[in-house]
Parts: sequence; structure tokens; C-alpha cells
Amino acid sequence: MRILLANDDGVYAPGLAALEQQLRHLGEVVVVAPATEQSGVGHSITFLTPLSAKSIHREGRHWAWAVDGSPADCVKLAIAELYRDEPFDLVVSGINHGLNAGINVLYSGTVAAAVEGAFFGVTSVAVSLEYDEDADFQAAAVIARNVITGLSAKEASQGGLFNLNIPTSATERPSELKVVPMGLEQYGSRYEKRTDPHGRDYYWALWSEPEQPPPESADVIQLRKGNVTLTPLRFDLTDPRRLEQMKSWDLRT
Repeated sequence: MRILLANDDGVYAPGLAALEQQLRHLGEVVVVAPATEQSGVGHSITFLTPLSAKSIHREGRHWAWAVDGSPADCVKLAIAELYRDEPFDLVVSGINHGLNAGINVLYSGTVAAAVEGAFFGVTSVAVSLEYDEDADFQAAAVIARNVITGLSAKEASQGGLFNLNIPTSATERPSELKVVPMGLEQYGSRYEKRTDPHGRDYYWALWSEPEQPPPESADVIQLRKGNVTLTPLRFDLTDPRRLEQMKSWDLRT
């Protein structure tokens, strides 16, 4: 199995190194990651400036490509150019330092890298670990490896897209894996207005709970209960229900 590994925390992130070590048990791992941290960039790609890819060496050999672009850039460049004659069987993105659950999936560079892999028809998995200063990426990587092994057996060559989130507690004691939908509730919709020493206003994003709590089945709730969550995703944003309704609408130019 040939595995492409990317992330959004940057090529030197500990989560990337830990996951690479574990994925090597499954096959050949190629690392193509951003040169600098790209958290929260979503599915941005580079159009107006050229991309450069620098070879990073470890122990006297090529270890990774550091790309001066977004996570999606990394996967796109790897599949379409750097390794265009050497197809991948799996794309993995992570381990992100911080959960990418609920509506945050839409902002996540980690998930975007996996989405880009799925664009190319390659089974892709985004992996994230709950933020903690003492995060155990090694333990999280073992969990990710076990889940990915099971997915690969069922999803071989089908091009599925999956979002895996690991709570801190799961790295400390046994945890269940829950296959669940993403929560759709909006978090963090408030800002605190402040003034800098020069009298200019600026705004600091605040964390806030949604007005309506997520359903029990949502990933964000299951993560709070200490369960590892796995969510199948898709990148087709078409609303099929509304599309059918609109066929009867008398809309004109």
C-alpha cells in the first residue's frame, strides 16, 4: 500500500511524525506537508503565486516535501505532479493538534487535505486529536492506525472520505469508536471588541456554546463522552431535497 501523508500543522509537527511512524506498518509512506502551520485555512489553494517544494532530509535521506502552500495544495501537488506516475492507495491527513468536529469541518485545513485526496478518487482520512499541552500523539497514532487498518479492509479503492477525531481521554484509557454524523450547530459566534494602544478597534473571537444543543448522536457530544468518532463525509454540497422542490418553482431570468 502506498500512503500519502499531509497535515495542516506543518511538516515539523509532532502529530505528523507520530502518524508517519505508525502508517509505515501498513505500507510505504510519502510525506508532503505545508512548510508552515496552515490551521483554519479550509480548502484554499494557491493560484496567483508559484508553489515551491523543498526536500526535507532526516538520517541522511529524503523524508518529506515541505510545500509553501495550503494542505490542499500539498495533496494536489503530490498526486498531480510530484508522484503523478506513482498512484496512492490512501491519503491520510494529520494528526491535527485540536479536534475537527461539528461545523469546524468546514474551516479545517486537515479535513481539506483529505477532501482533496477524495477528489482524486483516493480513499482519504483526516485525523485530529483533542488539544492538550501534553497531547500524547504516539498513543493517538496507534488508535488512528487501528481505525485506518479496518477502513482500508472495507474501503479499498472506493475513494471514501472519513473524519476521525480522538479525545484526549482515549489516549489514556480504552475508548469506544462511534460512527456518527457531524454536528451542525454553530459555535463561537461572538466577538469581544477591544482597543489597541493607538486607539484602533480590533476584535477577539470568543468561544460560545450554540443556542440549541447538538443531538446525542453528533460527533461533538460523543467526543465529550470520551468516545473516538468516525464520520463519513462527502464534498458534493448540492441539497437534493431543495433541488427537487425547485423543479416546480417558476423562476425566470
